[in-house]
Amino acid sequence: MCGRYSVVIDAAKLRKQFTKELTTPPGGLQPNYNMAPTQNGLVITDAQPDQLLEFRWGLVPFWAKDLGIGARMINARREGIEDKSSFRKPIRERRCLVIGDSFYEWQRKDGGKQPFRIMPSDEQLLVMAGIWESWTPKDGGDTVHTYSVITGEPNAEMAPIHNRMPMLLLDEERQSQWLNPQAKLPEILALLETPPDGTLKTYPISAKVGNVRNNGPELHAAV
Repeated sequence: MCGRYSVVIDAAKLRKQFTKELTTPPGGLQPNYNMAPTQNGLVITDAQPDQLLEFRWGLVPFWAKDLGIGARMINARREGIEDKSSFRKPIRERRCLVIGDSFYEWQRKDGGKQPFRIMPSDEQLLVMAGIWESWTPKDGGDTVHTYSVITGEPNAEMAPIHNRMPMLLLDEERQSQWLNPQAKLPEILALLETPPDGTLKTYPISAKVGNVRNNGPELHAAV
């Protein structure tokens, strides 16, 4: 799974990676070294592909009674995603790119778990395949936009750390196809491939990342 990641990016890096100019959130690109479920993360959606938006992490189906279910829906398994009641409509109609710079995973070891930071080996932005949904409370309150990160089998770098990883969209062509509202389901599912070996670099970091109250550059330091 992917339960924590970091969003430490700037406008220059966005311009370098995306040929299309993106409108950024009103509050700017605030760094988040410890992105956790139910917090707002940065996404680019098929509905607004020229905007970088802030959505809540943890997909809430439109039919849900309350937002609570979102904390358990931060990830969507690639296997059978097209048939799951919560995901079958979003995978067909509401896809997004989830933007960050790295993600964290914990390796089980004798005596505990060791957290690792995982990031693209070419130091590009992390672009994860995601799905999104809109949820409106029954009492007519404000609509909330939420998302999930799609996960699948690990590549060679990830396998020693964990048996799941985010599905990455590594180039602009694949990202554009993911956001294409005209794309057919088989074409979309074909994009959800385990990244090639060598795509990522990893290194161990402090156990401080396990506490969401810790949120600073020290979380990116190798130990």
